[in-house]
Amino acid sequence: MKIEANTIQEYISQLPEDRKEAIENLRKIISENLPKGFEEEMSYGMIGFVVPKSIYPKGYHCSPELPLPFLNIASQKNSINIYHMGIYADEKLLNWFVSEFPKHSKKKLDMGKSCMRFKKAEDIPYQLIGELASKITPEQWIEMYENAFVKK
Repeated sequence: MKIEANTIQEYISQLPEDRKEAIENLRKIISENLPKGFEEEMSYGMIGFVVPKSIYPKGYHCSPELPLPFLNIASQKNSINIYHMGIYADEKLLNWFVSEFPKHSKKKLDMGKSCMRFKKAEDIPYQLIGELASKITPEQWIEMYENAFVKK
């Protein structure tokens, strides 16, 4: 499911009714818990939370004109997805999330390297996602990102 949108509100307006509430709840819990410094914007065709160029002028190494991506949420064809780059870069954070997940959900964790997929909105562990969002500051993410992804 590819949504063509220039703004977050435009993106949400195009979602199927059964997904709007879940995406809005994810935005709310993430925004309430994300450390100061991240900004919300459309990023790679999804709702994104990024380190703005005012904080990290180098931008994303793949596309330096873009701000550094950190966390995205999207309505895909078969699932609602959360992409968290910190989980991809920090094994300790990944292990924490994987061990906490069963305490918040009876479902099996459907996860890729940085992507968590939820087939049904009611399966999203909002409280856990909020806690995950709170774990990394923009400064910590920049340090992890440079150590993991930027060639020295």
